Amino acid sequence: MTTTSLITGASSGLGTEYARQLARRGGRLVLVARDSVRLAALALDLEQEGAAEVEVLVADLSSPSGVAAVTDRLADARRPVDTLINSAGFGLPLAFEKNDIEDEVRHLRLHDEVPMRLMHAVLPGMLARRSGTIINISSAAAVMPRSTYAACKAWLVSFSQWANGRYSTRGVTVTAVCPGYTHTDFHARLGLAKGEEGIPDWLWLDAPRVVEESLRDVGRGKALSVPSRRYRAIYTVARFAPTGLMSRLAARGR
Repeated sequence: MTTTSLITGASSGLGTEYARQLARRGGRLVLVARDSVRLAALALDLEQEGAAEVEVLVADLSSPSGVAAVTDRLADARRPVDTLINSAGFGLPLAFEKNDIEDEVRHLRLHDEVPMRLMHAVLPGMLARRSGTIINISSAAAVMPRSTYAACKAWLVSFSQWANGRYSTRGVTVTAVCPGYTHTDFHARLGLAKGEEGIPDWLWLDAPRVVEESLRDVGRGKALSVPSRRYRAIYTVARFAPTGLMSRLAARGR
């Protein structure tokens, strides 16, 4: 049976890669992002790659009206969404004291409040059908003291793990995906050219591999997915390492 997946942040980064891999599986897609031009071009590509149907929903998730547009779509019982992928996000410089506080508030809302609202909108239908999948894109930074980005991602991991335990027995799985540094345009949007991030080459992952591994974990009903062996090792060690040591290590890179 053809399923419908709604992907936020679909016009770039991991959101685009999830859309491509799900299109090749023949699924229906609902693409959510602010950039209507990029969404339209991506929709054409995905139809050629095998998507059964592609719906474009232009919405700015930093605005109440944008969030409302997406929650209304998720709650529409006539067009049920089988998979929700919360991939929208952005980064800020690590110097919290220098950042505009309103930028920090928007950052917090987009990474935590928005996924919570979207989950709240889609869950009733999923639970009624006793079937559904929710994927929250977190980060390996969730276990590292690294300014507000890591703090936001840590909340998303904790909430996802709780939700998976709560709802998996009722047919709905929730998975927090925690990739490490991944080759996308995320850092370019921070104004960093390739090589300026201060991260050694061996720590970088390719987006197709991240998405492929995470979808395999999602299929197994895992509450947490950390793509690649190297980051699973880092994630495990970081959970138990002294906070001071992790703070110094996490301060590297940009």
